[in-house]
Formats: sequence, C-alpha cells, structure tokens
Amino acid sequence: MTSQEDFANLKLQLEDIEVATNHFSDENLIGEGGFGKVYIGNLSVSGEPTDIAARKLHYDYGQGDYEFWNEISMLATLKHNNLVSLIGFCDDKGQKIIVTKREVNKSLDQHLSDPTLTWTQRLRICVEVARALKYIHCDKTHDSSVIHRNIKSSKVLLDENWKPKLSGFELAKANTKARRHRLVLAERSGTLGYVDPSYDKTGFVSHKSDVYSFGVMLFEVLCGRKAFVLKETEQDPPQAVEQDLTKTADPHPTERGME
Repeated sequence: MTSQEDFANLKLQLEDIEVATNHFSDENLIGEGGFGKVYIGNLSVSGEPTDIAARKLHYDYGQGDYEFWNEISMLATLKHNNLVSLIGFCDDKGQKIIVTKREVNKSLDQHLSDPTLTWTQRLRICVEVARALKYIHCDKTHDSSVIHRNIKSSKVLLDENWKPKLSGFELAKANTKARRHRLVLAERSGTLGYVDPSYDKTGFVSHKSDVYSFGVMLFEVLCGRKAFVLKETEQDPPQAVEQDLTKTADPHPTERGME
C-alpha cells in the first residue's frame, strides 16, 4: 500500500484545513457520498488564496484506507486539463482528508435539467470528458492504463468556464499499458444505472466498462435528466429506480437552441 512518504510534498496540516473549512461546519458542507462528507473552504496554496473542496473520509460510509491512498496515488500521477486538480491530503490525528481545487459550477448532474446550459456547452463538456477518458485509458505519456470504475455525471465537476474536470478516482484500477485490453477482476462497485452489465454480472472490468458508463452520461446530457431517481415511501427506505432514457425527450429543446 502507498505510504505517506511517497507523497510527502502533498501533505497538509490538519489545523490549516480546519481553519479553511470553518472547522468542518455544516455551513461549509456541500455534499456526501461513499467516501464521506465534502466541505468547501479557502486555503493558502503557494501563497495564493485558493478555493478548495475537502473530502473527509468516513469509514461508516463504506470506503477506507485503500480508497484514500488509491485516490491520492491516482491524482498525483495523472495530469490533464480535464481531471480534477489535487492540492494535497491530510492523515493526522485519525483524520484522513483529500483536498482538491473547488470548481465553482459544481457537478454536471446538478445542471442536466438547466435550460440555460446550451447545446454547445453540453457538447463541449461531453467531448472534453471523452478526452479525459482517452488520457487515463491509453495516453502515451504514462505507463499504465487506468479504469475509473465510477463514471457518472456527479463525478464531472465544472469550472467557471464550464470546463469539465473528471473526479472520483478512489475506486480506480491501474493496469499496464500492454494489458490494457485485458479484463481485470475487481470487486463490484459503481452506481446503479451506470454500471456496465457485463462487469456487474462477471466481476471483470475493463476500460470498456468506463465507456459504457460514459454512454449513460451522454444520454443524461441529451435527455436533461438523471439515469435514476431515488424513490422513497413510508414503508420502504430510499432505493434507486432506473429510468429509460431512450424514451425520454429533452423538456427544454428550444431554450437550448434545438428545434
């Protein structure tokens, strides 16, 4: 397993992150997922004030040390304009935190039904996410091929110019470039509605599984809605309900310049 010493230059002080996020106050909380809760703040980076997103690992949410170090390792070695920027991490006093640059327009899933997001912007976002996938899968500048394993619209962050930044590498798997087309045995993970059915059935994953999930995301962008919704009743806990995106029309075609 990766150790702190390998990325000592990225280590941040817990006290600095606490001050930056107002001591992880609820007012700074912007979301949570399988890794834990996400807080926003402002941190001095190389002497410059920088808006950050601090993802605080919570073991009860289902992930742990492996995912923590895996994400750091991936983001420290993968460098592309369409990938989220790693600022650093903290592993101190029982707290494990990954700090990345905050993107002001949040995530793509929050804008799927937004009529002000034009078709030109949507197409550019999709093309640039495809470039990010091409880079992690088969770029010649690095020796490994990375399978993301959790491609979905909520993992695509958008900066002030609506440029997409792919995030969420805690579940990613690396393979040698020579074995890029080989299947990799991996524990099943991902989100209902996005997961490649063959991976879900067999437990073997490849870069093609990312392409399948990317295809689902394309349908979301085209149709202006998520691939699944949470359904909750008084008797049952929340559960994901898949939607048939192929039968869903965009509710705002004219507003986006499409007749």
